[in-house]
Amino acid sequence: MPIDATRPYDPDNIFARILRGEIACDRVYEDDHALAFRDIAPQAPQHILVIPKGAFVSWDDFSARASEAEIAGFVRAVGTVARAAGLVAPGYRLLANVGPQAGQEVPHLHVHLFGGKPLGPMLASR
Repeated sequence: MPIDATRPYDPDNIFARILRGEIACDRVYEDDHALAFRDIAPQAPQHILVIPKGAFVSWDDFSARASEAEIAGFVRAVGTVARAAGLVAPGYRLLANVGPQAGQEVPHLHVHLFGGKPLGPMLASR
């Protein structure tokens, strides 16, 4: 169920629990600012989630409250993960859902990296 990105951070969300080591993940990258792991229900041959280690609900929350080091570290981590996964040359998609109309399901900022096949149009035309 989509969440409201303006609500307070829930320290018991699944990504917070992954960060605390309470739930296992298929980790592909970790540094001081970010953790990246494979999605458990991949939507493409390569589907990796990158999350900041700080308690941020959404991209909006992160851009307003994160330190310069957290922002730089997270953005660099996304690029590092894409390069390490071999996604840059063939191309990939970044997706960050913010709020209920966008379908955000976990109240912790996360970026999806999709690749490994042609992905088609970003949104279905209506």
